[in-house]
Amino acid sequence: MKKNRGQFSIICALLFCYSSLQAQDQYELNTGWQCANIAKVTDKGEALSDPTHTLTGWMPATVPGTVLTTLLNNKEVPDPFYGMNNEKIPDIFHTGNDHYTYWFVKDFEEAQPTADGQVWLNFRGVNYSSDIFLNGKKVNPETHHGMFLRQTYNITSLLAKDGHNRLAVIIYPAPFAGNPNGGQGGDGTIAKNVAHQYTAGWDWIQPIRDRNTGIWDKVTIERTGVVNVKNPHVITLVPGVRKPQGVQAPATIQVGAELENTSGESISGTLKYSLDGKTAVSQKVTLAPHATTTVKLPDYTLQKPRLWWPNGYGPQAMYKLQLQFVTAANTISDKEDVEVGVREIQTSWNAVTGSRQIAVNGQKIFIKGGNWIISDAMLRFSKARYDAEVRFHRDMNLNLIRIWGGALTERPEFYEACDKYGMLVFQDFWFSGDCNGRWVDPMKKEDQATRRKYPDDHGLAIRSVADQVKMIRNYASLALYCGGNEIVPPADILKAMKDSILPSLDGTRYFFDYSNSDSMSHNTLGGNGDGPYGIQSLATFWSHRTFPFNSEIGSVGVGDYASLERFIPKENMIPPVYNGSKKPMTEDSVWHYHKYIGYDEYIDPYGKAKDAKDFANKAQLVNYDQYRGLMEGFSAHMWEWYTGVIIWKTQNPWTAMRGQMYDYYLDPNACLYGLHNGSEPLHAMYNPIDGIVMVANNTFAAYNNLQLEIQTVDMNGRSEMLREIPVEIKATTTKKFAALKDDIDAKRKGQGTFLRLRLLDAHKKIVSENFYWLPDEKGNYSGLQQMAAANVQVTAKRAAKDSITVTLSNPANGPVAFFNRVAVVDAKTKERILPAFYNDNYVSVMPGEKKTVTISYPSANSNVAIELYGWNVKEQYLSVQ
Repeated sequence: MKKNRGQFSIICALLFCYSSLQAQDQYELNTGWQCANIAKVTDKGEALSDPTHTLTGWMPATVPGTVLTTLLNNKEVPDPFYGMNNEKIPDIFHTGNDHYTYWFVKDFEEAQPTADGQVWLNFRGVNYSSDIFLNGKKVNPETHHGMFLRQTYNITSLLAKDGHNRLAVIIYPAPFAGNPNGGQGGDGTIAKNVAHQYTAGWDWIQPIRDRNTGIWDKVTIERTGVVNVKNPHVITLVPGVRKPQGVQAPATIQVGAELENTSGESISGTLKYSLDGKTAVSQKVTLAPHATTTVKLPDYTLQKPRLWWPNGYGPQAMYKLQLQFVTAANTISDKEDVEVGVREIQTSWNAVTGSRQIAVNGQKIFIKGGNWIISDAMLRFSKARYDAEVRFHRDMNLNLIRIWGGALTERPEFYEACDKYGMLVFQDFWFSGDCNGRWVDPMKKEDQATRRKYPDDHGLAIRSVADQVKMIRNYASLALYCGGNEIVPPADILKAMKDSILPSLDGTRYFFDYSNSDSMSHNTLGGNGDGPYGIQSLATFWSHRTFPFNSEIGSVGVGDYASLERFIPKENMIPPVYNGSKKPMTEDSVWHYHKYIGYDEYIDPYGKAKDAKDFANKAQLVNYDQYRGLMEGFSAHMWEWYTGVIIWKTQNPWTAMRGQMYDYYLDPNACLYGLHNGSEPLHAMYNPIDGIVMVANNTFAAYNNLQLEIQTVDMNGRSEMLREIPVEIKATTTKKFAALKDDIDAKRKGQGTFLRLRLLDAHKKIVSENFYWLPDEKGNYSGLQQMAAANVQVTAKRAAKDSITVTLSNPANGPVAFFNRVAVVDAKTKERILPAFYNDNYVSVMPGEKKTVTISYPSANSNVAIELYGWNVKEQYLSVQ
């Protein structure tokens, strides 16, 4: 959250020109690091951190990064995300911790400040323990422990007089690596640490061999005056029921911060802040010597505020707030920049559904969410990757991301992206029922009662929770806290969270004890309060009432062939075979290693897969249908059965073959676009079980002048308009408009049929279009298997430097051009440009019509082409005009 939340480039000459008259400065130490395993280092930290000490045989280190990332970047280990390579890397459980215990050294230039200037060394995340040395002196009096506890040290007195400094840090792995025995979190003992648990293996990932040991998050140098402004706290209050449009009634802004006086004297000055460049509030304060004081400024009434709304409901307006401490001599000692979204999150109990209901600015929000593990299993985070991944969630028409408890508190850059794209965040803390003793489990080393007491150091866990709350509490997107995944933390940790930490450090967000607790969703149906996780009949989503606010429900997610080629060797490109419900599935060893989850009998209705490419293409049809059906089924019963649903899961931090709308390499598959369709804010949909055509309105606007078109199309392209119905629908509701089961079942006989639903506004503009392919009366897609080729005409035009429009025109008197995948590729290599964002994909075009797909891609590559293929459209590459 420091300094505009970004990285600053610092010209070396300026490093020697510090003045207390300057505003605060900060830069990142992210290049030039070296490292060595402790077995190769005989010197101690005091010697290693001496700038004149010679380092021999050390290798370049990746910081931020883990030991395994550094080894990979130096080609010391193979890529653990490819094939079976992970099996070739020594596991810390078998080697012992010393194998992954490393020294990291960094030389940097920073002059001793003049006057009352102070210089700070900040570590945003180390896993697991560390001792820190600077210029021959130990920085931290005691060894630091804990993955989720930031470190800040005043290094002013330790800086070298000539400005040439050396930092040496030894990183020790977590004391309990855990046995990666195939269980969820291995043998469970990894949860004895205050760290993430997935690195010992889960049902969607193989073990991370070093358990992510390293300086895994940013290291920064920060300059301030005598007073350091720390952990600003901004609360926005938006009373009443608001709408996105029109002039808003006032909102209240509450701001506070911690002020650290580094001097031995009392300091007087003014704490003030500006909002969008205009001074809002100021207050004179006096700070005791060598003390940190929390100061709360008077409330500020913001007139005509621009409000922040979740995706699909309104814009994501943001304000720039700058908080300053100005000394009595009228110099800025320190400042903090915070982006503020003005909004208020409320929750209430919905007695009809029996579940928690979320509101923003007084308006109830039907939660359409995705579960998030982590951006990269080896913690290779970047602002650009976070932005792309959250943008994909925006493009799925979701409005919430849940951070699963076996991972971590996400990084500030993640929340920045969620603020930008309107994604509410449901933040679990780092406890999971699999390791922390919810169930008796023969894979676990210790008994259930013992595991319920994990982690070993409760005080460290409590301090870490408090610190992480301070780090993320200002983000508009952060909506909910949760004690843990499928279990509460130990009683004393839970009590500290509920009674002390969250009320005093935040106080504005609802806290769930655990992710499927009764406070979230009354579990009147038995079971664990979440799931199922495998492929489902569409009837399940539409007709089976599940948990009213489901924190985890999922399905399949294999990517297309281009995706599989990135991590499966050619010799292992063997499609899995479903052998019936009473026989085991046949699958290749690499597919199994990468956690393939069965598509069961759902591929064969399209025709048995001839090879891996054919399997992957047909899997996309299933993917699209599954996730469209999932969200449609929940939306059909919003406020009646459900207040929300959170899909397990929407992304993969590893090259797994389940639960993903896009692959690890940021290549979307049909899951994303099925969800994009089924989750659109205003949506016409067909219940394949009872034949009801409905409209879901997930907006705050009522509509009274729409027209619903219901049209069937046969395999030869002949269409029939079944109904044209005027539509009136209230805000945030679902309404039934036609019962057409008999009519549509008659059309399905023999070969199956296509069904198109369109909503048109008063100007005949399409506001929703939904295209179904329905099987014949035996449940097979016999007509699709016999479709004639469509002679599609395709053009690709550059709309901007990083934007292309692709238009597909399907001539009249032919079949539907069905299920077309568009991709932007390198013109020479034909490899896809990643990431790329499509306003729609896997599109079908009716005879005599055309459809345009808009592509944007943040790439410097201008020599691009367009790849296109479809069910009955030949694969082709087109140049961009």
